Amino acid sequence: MTKETRFDLPKIIKHARELRKEMTEAEKTLWKELRGRGRRIGGYKFLRQHPILYHGNLIRYNYFIADFYCHAKKVIIELDGPIHEQNKEYDKFRDSIMEELKIKTLRIKNEELADVEYVINKIEIFLDSIS
Repeated sequence: MTKETRFDLPKIIKHARELRKEMTEAEKTLWKELRGRGRRIGGYKFLRQHPILYHGNLIRYNYFIADFYCHAKKVIIELDGPIHEQNKEYDKFRDSIMEELKIKTLRIKNEELADVEYVINKIEIFLDSIS
């Protein structure tokens, strides 16, 4: 079985593009700040709505779309709004998959973005804590 039959890359890319067009207010706020900094925090480049593929089962790959992703540090930043209060089990599952992939996750509550500089500092501290 070839990789092409194990996941539909055009479908995944289309999904990510749709999410980029329909960002939440919190995502727009952080993205605006990142764009003003050349998409970098602490010298590390971030991508928005980035697909992360993982081996779901023997037949096909699955994927998550990270709110923000830094490849150099293998870090995902997830902005958690009210919906995440109802999806705690899913978030735990997703975080466990990321751990298996050696990707660290930093969760930030939407309310924290009221102070963008605080959030940027929190991200910088998190990035510095990863070797």
